[in-house]
Amino acid sequence: MLRQDHNDLRFVQPEVQEAGEGRSTANAVLSPFPDPPDPDPFKADALTIALIGPDPALCKAAADAFQECNAGILHEFPLYPAKLEDVPRLHEHPYDIVLIDLDSDPESALALVEQIGTDRQSTVMVFSSTSNSDLLVRCMRAGARELLRTPFDRNTIAEALVRAAARRRPSAVPRKAPGKLLVFMGAKGGAGVTTIACNFAVALAQDSGQRTLLIDLDLPLGDAALNLGINAEYSTIHALQNAARLDASFLSKLIVKHDSGMFVLAAPGKFPQFHGSNEAINKLMAVARQSFDNVVVDVGSRLDLTGTALFTDAFTVYLVTQAGIPELRNSNRLVTEFFTASGPRLEIVVNRYESHAMGVTDEHIAKALTRPIQWKIPNNYAAVRRMQNTATPLSLEDSPISRRIRQMTRSLTGEIEKPQVKKGFSIFK
Repeated sequence: MLRQDHNDLRFVQPEVQEAGEGRSTANAVLSPFPDPPDPDPFKADALTIALIGPDPALCKAAADAFQECNAGILHEFPLYPAKLEDVPRLHEHPYDIVLIDLDSDPESALALVEQIGTDRQSTVMVFSSTSNSDLLVRCMRAGARELLRTPFDRNTIAEALVRAAARRRPSAVPRKAPGKLLVFMGAKGGAGVTTIACNFAVALAQDSGQRTLLIDLDLPLGDAALNLGINAEYSTIHALQNAARLDASFLSKLIVKHDSGMFVLAAPGKFPQFHGSNEAINKLMAVARQSFDNVVVDVGSRLDLTGTALFTDAFTVYLVTQAGIPELRNSNRLVTEFFTASGPRLEIVVNRYESHAMGVTDEHIAKALTRPIQWKIPNNYAAVRRMQNTATPLSLEDSPISRRIRQMTRSLTGEIEKPQVKKGFSIFK
């Protein structure tokens, strides 16, 4: 429980149930990866409590008793306000529970109970040692829903908290539309999927100004983090292993922010002995899309993922291929099998493109793929190798490759590409 006492914040860690509780640790399988930290305990569903009373000893006893029940977030107010407006934080904050000392000044406390009960949706609780039945009846008529006797009984408080939680109305926070799911898939290993996905995510984050996440699902040997110079403590495996408790807060503990402004959920640095289920992958995509405007996923050439939300919910699937016979043959089979008219939107990306290389023309490629080519990424082996060696994304520099990738991101965001200004002849350098 978080307790605020005259601007002094004191944190008390609530009890957290360990994953796998109830199983014998002797039979547990030890993972080569450290467990990620638990999510922030102060989620939106934590009860918020205002404690009002001028008697420091009584208020301390009340705060300690609620703290023992892991009640939630508690703020203390040392005076009875004549009006709610006299205490802006009490007036403006939608506290779930207002806990009032009845004994120090019964008339002021009753007036406050009535005012809060009339104007607010809070559950009003009072605490007292009195046995004055008339005063207690007046208190209940004024709007108090719970009467707690001192000294405090933990079971009574716990029951009152359950009733207050059930009475609380869910907040009407509008859910944002899920972010765009953008999947990069290779027709064959070595097609350059990771290079394009990494640079695409960097360019998209910078051009759009939107929250962008890159997820490396090219398991078990994905190297997006290596290409970007990221040393990640946690990985995609942690998300999939903990799918049952995966939410936005948990995901935020696993990702790393890149210097470009985008975020990365990396593949593990060690060889994982774990295979994520379709359900776990679907949960990861759903949570990621609720937290980010754009979710870019590198799946390598994993055909086992075609039955997941990666393909059913994708805004666009980018099929990365090359102009070689094996790549075009694989691409043709993938297009025919998985990308029918009712399937996900598909865009063909020909990587390491060279016009008429080895006698293969654009017409030959389009005929082999049964689809037109949307994007041609120029061949520049030296630049790509430099990126891999220095971990500096090509999108951060001006080059034929970066310009073409930025055309891809701008077509997605609807931004009109600015024409290149041609320099006139000059004898001056």
